[in-house]
Amino acid sequence: MIGSTLLTVVNVLFQFASLAILVRVILSWLPMAWVRIDPYHPLVRILYQITDPILDPIRRFSTFGMIDFSPIVALVLLDIVRRILVALLINSF
Repeated sequence: MIGSTLLTVVNVLFQFASLAILVRVILSWLPMAWVRIDPYHPLVRILYQITDPILDPIRRFSTFGMIDFSPIVALVLLDIVRRILVALLINSF
């Protein structure tokens, strides 16, 4: 019982982090379509507070010129860590 609940929590947290990164990527594209995004809007600030700790360390190594690959790298790393945690949790119960 606890094992399946813990697996669900881990999966939901990692899905939430992945979704937050994808929303941030889409928000970064909107100014190119002449849609103004207020960086001080509370929801945008919360999104940045969630994704910055994940993206900032990766950004140092995955930015080439003006192209930032950190969201792609972060999504791949999040999936790898999620799979490892799920495997460890399944083997421990």
